[in-house]
Amino acid sequence: MKPFTVVTSKIVHLPQENIDTDQIIPARFLKVTGRDGLGQHLFEDLRLAADGSPRSDFPLNGPECRGASILLAGKNFGCGSSREHAAWALTDFGFRAIISTSFGDIFSANALKNGLLPVVLRPESHAALGRAAASGADVSVDLSEKTVRWPGGAATFTIDPFAALCLREGLDQLGYILRFESRITAYETTRGGGAA
Repeated sequence: MKPFTVVTSKIVHLPQENIDTDQIIPARFLKVTGRDGLGQHLFEDLRLAADGSPRSDFPLNGPECRGASILLAGKNFGCGSSREHAAWALTDFGFRAIISTSFGDIFSANALKNGLLPVVLRPESHAALGRAAASGADVSVDLSEKTVRWPGGAATFTIDPFAALCLREGLDQLGYILRFESRITAYETTRGGGAA
């Protein structure tokens, strides 16, 4: 995974509440085991009309959103089923941070394990950030300082220290454990449990 330090970007504002994981990545795209290419199906049933053409009223379809790596979402984003593909689709599309007032618990855990930072802000800060998004302002998410900054405002957020460490170093949980492989091997050797 790519290390997360500071991300500065325009933001995509998706104000709908209760966006569930089936809306993030529809079930028909869950047959794959790899992450690559899932971004092209992100929000597919919301983003595209019945004939497959992009809906002009959907935020991700606007030219001003191209290259944005921060999504400002409505409350309870990522509710519903526990599909890890939702986090995969968001990161494959290019998002590094999702900002909301609340997230589905399983989605939030999956996001952190896949290099995607879920940021919870208070409603008043979230609303101010929405106004900044409407003006086209750049926003910065600083993981080390646990701060979101936009022109004329800032807000802090909390994050589990272990999750923050893994994000900063670009590691998933297995990658973190493998950093200690030599020490694990040494321990196993000294206790007589080495490989046969």
